[in-house]
Amino acid sequence: MDKNFKERYLAGEIEFDEIHRYTSKWNHSDETCTLREYLGLNADEEDIWIEESDEALQEMLEKEKENKDFSC
Repeated sequence: MDKNFKERYLAGEIEFDEIHRYTSKWNHSDETCTLREYLGLNADEEDIWIEESDEALQEMLEKEKENKDFSC
């Protein structure tokens, strides 16, 4: 199975703006999963994205990426 948006973003493989391409791809697909599941987001990340902004989600994911860089 291919990596989802979040996995690829946290791995540094794609820029955050790719979220729009992933969203469009999901919109034009026959996927039965939710957009949140398709992107690999958890409920808190989805809430931040919907209730605040793209930038708020990006900031949240950046913090997660930084924490991963320091873990053993």
